[in-house]
Amino acid sequence: MINNRKAAIIGCGFVGASTAFSLMHQGLFSELVLIDVNEEKARGEAMDLSHGRPYVDTSKIYAGSYDDVADCGLIIITAGANQKPDETRLDLVHKNVSIFKSIIPEITRRNSEGILLVVANPVDILTYVTLKLSGFPKNRVFGSGTVLDSARFQYLLSEHLEVDSGSIQAFIIGEHGDSELAVWSDTNVSGIGINEFCEMRGHFDHEKSMKRIFDDVKNSAYEIIEKKGATYYGVAIAVSHIAESIIRNKNSILPVSSLLSGEYGLSDLCLSVPTIVNKNGAEQVIEIDLNSEESSLLNKSAGQLKEILSSLDL
Repeated sequence: MINNRKAAIIGCGFVGASTAFSLMHQGLFSELVLIDVNEEKARGEAMDLSHGRPYVDTSKIYAGSYDDVADCGLIIITAGANQKPDETRLDLVHKNVSIFKSIIPEITRRNSEGILLVVANPVDILTYVTLKLSGFPKNRVFGSGTVLDSARFQYLLSEHLEVDSGSIQAFIIGEHGDSELAVWSDTNVSGIGINEFCEMRGHFDHEKSMKRIFDDVKNSAYEIIEKKGATYYGVAIAVSHIAESIIRNKNSILPVSSLLSGEYGLSDLCLSVPTIVNKNGAEQVIEIDLNSEESSLLNKSAGQLKEILSSLDL
């Protein structure tokens, strides 16, 4: 029987451990199991986190095995090779596809009925790989996608405009990577179009500002990797936000990476677009209006991913 208050994190590297820490603080789960090929690493992380249990709501954190995923409501997969300086997310493809070919069969062998949330990069490719290898319904397999990229977008806009980021609706969609795009045509601040609001705040050179902000969004991960070796805090908080929408059945609209079946004129690939996320997983893709340039960029992003997918042996 599935336990919706139990989650597993597969992979206890920087992202996995930071995600466990973030989930622990939220108190979303009564049971959190950590799984890693390095069992001692998983035990060490579980021990370290458990020492903080008296001050948070999470009741049980422990290192386990794939047998422990059988009744998990949510299985978060962060395992994989890290992105190195000067390496794109797509450069990781073959290394991490190989790792996933060992992980996913272990999950399906336990007859899991939980939701699989893919976080490892390249997330769009690995989400599709997970979907194909698991045979799970498409709503139960999705990736963290551009949820973090969209948060970066909102943050940078809030800094530029000096307003609360919670008042900004702004999506980054497409590949979680170099071909992603900002949906400027749908970006607004409390319902006011972005250009109009910028002018209200004294900003009139829209093209220059748009280019600078989007370039900063797209290059953020590379800059962080260059400075400290890896990104993990931001993505951990983004994953916790997704988990909250699932566990609390919030019906949040988030740009997660899920299988497209004709939406936006695209099929048979996983790509990040606004999607309703709730207790059922990625329940419904929402088609927002894109202008002609944005549609073209989305198709270009999809084309690059399709080219990679066609080279994989699945």
